[in-house]
Amino acid sequence: MYTSRAMDHKVMNLLKQGKSYFHLPSAGHEATQIAFGLSMKPGIDWGYPYYRDMAFMLSLGVKLEDIFLHQLAKADDPMSGGRQMPCHWGSKEFNIPTQSSPTGTQFLQAVGTAISNRNSGINSVTYVSSGEGTTSEGEFHEAVNWASRDKLPVVFVIQNNKWAISVPVENQTGGKNASIASMMSGYENLLRYTVDGTDYFTMKDTAFSAFEYARDGNGPALIEAHTIRLLSHSTSDDQAKYRTKDSLEEDYKNDPINKFTSVLFEKNIISPEAYEEFKAEINSSVNQAAEWALSKPDPDPKTVSKYVLDESGKKNKLLYNECKSEGVPVVMVDAINHALREEMERNEKIHVFGEDVADGKGGVFTATKGLSTKFGNSRVFNSPLAEASILGVA
Repeated sequence: MYTSRAMDHKVMNLLKQGKSYFHLPSAGHEATQIAFGLSMKPGIDWGYPYYRDMAFMLSLGVKLEDIFLHQLAKADDPMSGGRQMPCHWGSKEFNIPTQSSPTGTQFLQAVGTAISNRNSGINSVTYVSSGEGTTSEGEFHEAVNWASRDKLPVVFVIQNNKWAISVPVENQTGGKNASIASMMSGYENLLRYTVDGTDYFTMKDTAFSAFEYARDGNGPALIEAHTIRLLSHSTSDDQAKYRTKDSLEEDYKNDPINKFTSVLFEKNIISPEAYEEFKAEINSSVNQAAEWALSKPDPDPKTVSKYVLDESGKKNKLLYNECKSEGVPVVMVDAINHALREEMERNEKIHVFGEDVADGKGGVFTATKGLSTKFGNSRVFNSPLAEASILGVA
């Protein structure tokens, strides 16, 4: 927890010096994030963290140096080669797809990942998180609906710090007492928790319980963790403009790091003097990692299109006037049906899902007629009537 906090302050200090660009601090959320990171099976489970999840990434095992390479947009950044916005986490090693800036898109992607892993016979749980503000997005509700319907192993973690930038939660949420968990009460198979996200020990028990529930095939879990936002929303924000001094002081009384260390002191696990030495060691490690990353090269502007455009030089164009028409003429919708059937026979990884695609309808215009009968309901199945769900899950 302290490492994440020290990194928050280091990145913000670098920004004041003109050496970094942007930051979304984790301060106040550390206990929740670390509890869930330590509940995962690295390399087996998947994660869709949100921009404030730096402590989560550290708890998975991501190195300080790699986080600074990412935050400083260096060429050796393992998350995106220095091309992604800061705090948009990603890691091939830990199954973390790089984040998209529009808030809420991660929810449906997490559902799609859970479906893919289940179809592949992988007993994996997918973690996905956001702040409470993002639960106003339709994608959140669509994702919970689909995951609950299919009992998918998805753990939804809502880190409720009561502020969507400057908008308080009561102006965002229609649940009883502005509760996200109570708002989700109608979904079957959904295990729900409302917990103190600043208490690491409570969060640890909750996280392990949620992952166990999902991994055992019972369905998804949703955790509303009441956290605090000790720093401004981002380095482009000043919360003093819309938050009272009293509310900030009240939040600092619930600092998760202070709560955690108080328990350590009470149980004589560590002395205050040893803790100060421990913090000094961490500060030194953070400073060294930052200086090391600062010394690394920036991306070469000539590589801006790498991994974005096809640079092979090959052009594979199918010219219509060179195509040979063979066989009995068919209408367009039947041609589409035949093409889908042929490709599904050729490639068992192809799945078809959408509105009304399964038999007996077989597509609104019969484009998928007979496919679910031939290939089974695990490869051809109906989705909810929600276009964002279809695209996001895919």
